Amino acid sequence: MPRLSDTMEEGTVAKWLKQVGDVISEGDILAEIETDKATMEFESFNEGTLLHIGIQEGDAAPVDALLAIIGEKGEDISALLSGGAPAAQEASEASAAEAAVSAAEVTAPVVVATATATALPEGVIVVNMPRLSDTMEEGTVATWLKKVGDVIEEGDILAEIETDKATMEFESFNAGTLLHIGIGEGEAAPVDSLLAIIGPKGADISAALNPVAAPVAAKTVATAPVAVNDTAAAPVATPTPKAPVADATEVNASVQTGRIFASPLAKKLAKEKGISLSEVKGTGEQGRIVKIDIERFTPAAAQSIATTSATASAQAPVMAAGEEHYTEVKNSQMRKVIAKRLGESKFSAPHYYLTVEVAMDNAMASRAQINSLPDTKVSFNDMVLKASAMALKKHPQVNTTWQGDTTRFNSHVHMGVAVAVPDGLVVPVVRFADQQSLSQIGAAVKDLAGKARDKKLTPAEMEGSTFTVSNLGMFGIQEFTSIINQPNSAILSVGAIVQKPVVKEGAIVVGNTMKITLACDHRTVDGATAAAFLQTLQAFLENPVTMLA
Repeated sequence: MPRLSDTMEEGTVAKWLKQVGDVISEGDILAEIETDKATMEFESFNEGTLLHIGIQEGDAAPVDALLAIIGEKGEDISALLSGGAPAAQEASEASAAEAAVSAAEVTAPVVVATATATALPEGVIVVNMPRLSDTMEEGTVATWLKKVGDVIEEGDILAEIETDKATMEFESFNAGTLLHIGIGEGEAAPVDSLLAIIGPKGADISAALNPVAAPVAAKTVATAPVAVNDTAAAPVATPTPKAPVADATEVNASVQTGRIFASPLAKKLAKEKGISLSEVKGTGEQGRIVKIDIERFTPAAAQSIATTSATASAQAPVMAAGEEHYTEVKNSQMRKVIAKRLGESKFSAPHYYLTVEVAMDNAMASRAQINSLPDTKVSFNDMVLKASAMALKKHPQVNTTWQGDTTRFNSHVHMGVAVAVPDGLVVPVVRFADQQSLSQIGAAVKDLAGKARDKKLTPAEMEGSTFTVSNLGMFGIQEFTSIINQPNSAILSVGAIVQKPVVKEGAIVVGNTMKITLACDHRTVDGATAAAFLQTLQAFLENPVTMLA
């Protein structure tokens, strides 16, 4: 995996333009690779035959992970896939003679990045916990959609995996039989932990479950092809084998387990319609509840189930008055990461807070006039975002990132917008907000907020913010403070617009005001700088026409 930008740590293969067996000429475009900044074409600097693809389309891997192998047609690359390397690089003085034999068996130079894999039977694939977001360090298996023994086709959805930002479907890039499940439902594991093993039915997978038990001698060159795990990472510590996951149909039908299988969209629709999933019969794969089941559901169809549930509830013991009681709920990945990130921010960045009260009469009049135009809808939050973006251009010290020995001044303005979701909080990013009109910002925020609530945000849509706005005004909160969304240097907290008596030209009149509070990192933003920024922001909001100039 090449390093295609100065900040790139990992890349995602967006598309392969060549396939195994193709003849490659120097300068041919091998693949499109998505970096942290752009999707770029990656050309080959070598010629030969494409013998192996190490990272599948849609998969991410660190820089220098095995991307592909190019060599002579029919060449044996099993030693490379099983962790072998040119002997001249690896041999110690004591084993120089043996290493020379290994080197002789590799008949031609091969282009390969460093990779390590366990020697496994032919066709056996180790699938590791994927990294599904830029901040993901571990994932939780929310639902297994396949069970041990099922035949897997390429593209089948194996499981729903809960990350720190969303619950995402994880599809298989390989075909075969599901031989082993390494992480049970509801369990969390670090990225690259053994998630599953796929291969021919009846294949021996003991080497994958216990890599140390099957060492390969240094002088031996493997003759059978060895599959590399999806993320092209080195094998993780030996996992403890777990019992197979129960059949999804049995779990869905069983009242005893309390586990109900439903797609994320079906869960969302059921919540919106006030429908209990326990009353819905799933028609999806293995009894899974899908969108159409919620749309077709009628209370009458579930009357018998509801009656049974009511009877069971009536038999439940009544808790005595004064008896202590509590329920523990397992923290979601999102909740754990929110706690970690905000804790790191609060205790590493010295926060301070400045508050101003903004007269919103002109903003209210301007918004009403703008929204009277056909197909135009602008919110007060959109106006705050636009005003903040313009103020940042006038006060670049606030649009910075603390980097220890240096401070990064961002010439671009990417506005993070805090959006509440059922499991916590996500911050999608409106890019180049200072260059967008109010209506463009409004449309972007509406689209991103909708994706956030549906858990459809991509990692790219949540990366790169330089400043963040958090608005609780719609909940009637008049004033609050926020924790800085690092690596930003500041975050703006926006309260509700309140109608109250104000003094204008020496007279008490009815006015509309809104309090905004700026939290700053004192390492990068001094008090006077922050105060000047707030004055500029206040001026834009109190005179919205200046934002249109």
